[in-house]
Amino acid sequence: MELAPLGPDGLPCGPVLREGDPAEAVRGRPEVTRWVWRSTTEVYPRLLASGVRVERCYDIEDAEILLLGHEGRYGEPRSAAAALARLRGGPVPPDPPQRAAEPGSQSSLFEPQAVQLPLTDLLAVYADQQRRHDATAHPDRMRLLTAAESAGMLVAAEMNRAGLPWSADVHRRVLHELLGERYAGGGEPRRLAELADEVSAAFGRRVRPDLPADVVKAFAQAGIKVKSTRRWELESLDHPAVKPLVEYKKLYRIWVAHGWSWLQDWVRDGRFRPEFLAGGTVTGRWVTNGGGALQIPKVIRRAVVADPGWRLVVADADQMEPRVLAAISRDPGLMEVAGRESDLYQSVSDRAFSGDRDQAKIAVLGAVYGQTSGDGLKNLAALRRRFPRAVAYVDDAARAGEEGRLVRTWLGRTCPPAAGAGEDSAEEAGIPQDEPAEAPAGTEWVPGYASTNARARGRFARNFVVQGSAADWTLLLLAALRQACAGMAAELVFFQHDEVIVHCPEEEAEVVVAAIREAAELAGRLTFGETPVRFPFSTAVVECYADAK
Repeated sequence: MELAPLGPDGLPCGPVLREGDPAEAVRGRPEVTRWVWRSTTEVYPRLLASGVRVERCYDIEDAEILLLGHEGRYGEPRSAAAALARLRGGPVPPDPPQRAAEPGSQSSLFEPQAVQLPLTDLLAVYADQQRRHDATAHPDRMRLLTAAESAGMLVAAEMNRAGLPWSADVHRRVLHELLGERYAGGGEPRRLAELADEVSAAFGRRVRPDLPADVVKAFAQAGIKVKSTRRWELESLDHPAVKPLVEYKKLYRIWVAHGWSWLQDWVRDGRFRPEFLAGGTVTGRWVTNGGGALQIPKVIRRAVVADPGWRLVVADADQMEPRVLAAISRDPGLMEVAGRESDLYQSVSDRAFSGDRDQAKIAVLGAVYGQTSGDGLKNLAALRRRFPRAVAYVDDAARAGEEGRLVRTWLGRTCPPAAGAGEDSAEEAGIPQDEPAEAPAGTEWVPGYASTNARARGRFARNFVVQGSAADWTLLLLAALRQACAGMAAELVFFQHDEVIVHCPEEEAEVVVAAIREAAELAGRLTFGETPVRFPFSTAVVECYADAK
C-alpha cells in the first residue's frame, strides 16, 4: 500500500510511503483529518473489520459520478481507471459489472476486481477532479455535495457492519400468526392454501391467485373486465372472490419477501445486514442490494427488537419535501410557514385553503410531484397566489426538463438526460441559483434529446429539484449525527429517505434524541444557508420498531 500526504491544494506535500497493512497504516496516523482513496466500498469494510474507523474521506469514484453528471455525461464509466483514460485521451474501459447481493456477506470481499491505479495516476485523477469542481457554477456547493456523499459512504459501510437488531424468534411467531403452519416440500403455508381455496370456490373453478393472468381470465369468464390485479382495482369490484384475493395477495407478498426463507438467508446472530448503497438512485436516495430493507412491512417490524438494556431511537423527518421546497425556492411565505415546528400543511391550509388541511396537502404535493390537471390545477392556482416563488421554482424546473436542459439540486447533483436514463430517473430536478425563479445562466442543452416524452420528463425534473435536494440534506444530517455519536456506544443501524434509527444503550437515548435534533439544524444551515426553515423530527424511543408508529 502506497501513501502520500496531501497539502491544502490537494497536491503531494511529502514523500511517498509504503505500508504492508492498510489497517495499521490508518491506525498509526490518527492525525490524518481526511483520507483520499479510490473506493470507500472496497477499502472501508476491510478497515472496519480490523477495528479501524476513520473520521472523513474523499471517495474518488463516487466524486466521478457526481462530476460526470454535472458535465452532462451521466452514465459514462465512473471508475478511477476510466477517469484517468479520459484525462489522458485514451480508450475508456467499461466499469466492472455490479455484484449481485449475497446474503450474510460483507460486500467488499466479493466485489468484481477493479483496476488498481498506481498512486501517481490516482493523484492525477484527484487533482483533475479538484479542477473540475472549480469549473462548476457553484464550486463551494459542489464540494460540499462531494464531501457529503463521501460521508454517506462511510455511514453506509458502518451500517452494513452493525446490522439492524432482529429477533428471529419474534419473526417466526409473526409468520405463524399470519400464515399458519408450513407444509413439507416448500409449498404455500396453510393460510395461503385456505385463501386460494376460497378464491377458487368463489369463481367456481380452480384459480391460481398468485398468477395475475389466471385471475384476470377468471374475472373475464365471470363477466367482469379488469386490467390488472392491483388492490385498488380489485376493491372496486362486487364479487365474492375479491376479499379472499386481496388478503391472499397481502400475505403472499409477506411469505415471498419476508418469509422463512428470507429469515434464513438474511438474519445472522441477531442482526439483519442488508447492503446499503449510498446514492443508489439519480436523486441521491439510498437503495439496498438485496434483503428488501427499505420495504419492511409494518407487521414484520415487530421483529426489529433492541438488545437487552438497549433502545431504538426512531426519528422521522416531518413534512420534509415542502420544507425543502421552501428552502430552495426562498419563497418568503412558505419559509415563514416552514420555520415553525407545527403542522406545515395546516398552516398552508389556513393561508390558502380556508383551513382545509387535506386540500393544502394535495396542493403542495401536487406541485412537487406534477399533479397539474383537474383538481390539481385548481389547487396549484390557489397555492401560486399565496406562494408564487415556490410554485415558480418547480414550474421552471419542469420547463427546463421538458426542453431537455440539465437540471440540478441545490448542491449540484444533476438529473440525467432522458436519453439513456433508467426508471430511477423518474424523480425530478431543478437548478437552484441565486434567483431561483429564473432559468440558470449557462444551462446546457442536451444534444439529440427527443421531446416525444417531454411532459413526463418535465414531471421528473419538477420532483427531482425537491427530492434530490432533500437527499443532499439527509446526507449532511447523517454525517452530523455520525459525528455526534462517535464517542458513544450508539450506532446508526437504519436509514431510508426521511427516517433514521439509532441503536443505543438506554442511558444514551435522550442524548441521541438531542443529537438528532441538533444534526437536523446543522444540516439545514450547511445545505441551504441561513434561512428561517426548520426540519423537525418526530422521535420515539422504543424497544421494538413497530411501536414507533
